[in-house]
This record gives sequence, C-alpha cells and structure tokens, in this order.
Amino acid sequence: MRALQQPHTADLDLATVLHALGDPVRLELVRLMAEHGEVSCAPDGLDVPRSTLSNHWRALREAGLTVTRMEGKARFIALRRDDLDRRFPGLLAAVLPDPPLAG
Repeated sequence: MRALQQPHTADLDLATVLHALGDPVRLELVRLMAEHGEVSCAPDGLDVPRSTLSNHWRALREAGLTVTRMEGKARFIALRRDDLDRRFPGLLAAVLPDPPLAG
C-alpha cells in the first residue's frame, strides 16, 4: 500500500493550516483527535457521508495537521500536535476548547 503524503514540519504553511481549520467539520475532527488521541477514519457521532469525510481527512493531512497510520484496511488518524506547536506556537490552543478544570 502506498504511503500517504504529508508535508514536513518545516514546510507547514500557516495559510493552508488555517484554511483547513476553517471548515466546521474539519475543526470538529481536530477537536476529536485532541480529546481522544488517535481516531478511526469514521469516528462515532459525526453525521457526515463517508465520501465527504474522506475529503475532510485528506484536506487535514495535506495541510499537515494529521498523520495517518494504516492497519490492514483500517486507517487511524492522529493530530500532529508537536509539529504544529513547534511550527506555530499557540495555534492549537487558540482553536481548541480549554481542557476541563480539575475538580
């Protein structure tokens, strides 16, 4: 199976990343990954057709926001948090909800 292309950390472009985050479905996918870590390519709770979801995942990967791990026919996607924080400090903190306060 061919490897999925994604930009190197140094090649991440702010305008491309922001464009990818500008879609509500893609932003929700980023929030799911931030909360749960690696997620399947068809996470529960999203009412989005599979073909549309596939396009959203591609946009996130090509923008450099995600890394995809393939296991057989399944794909698991994770947020490239360290790379994004290194390249654009504070960006994810600005677009992700605050973590719950310890009580």
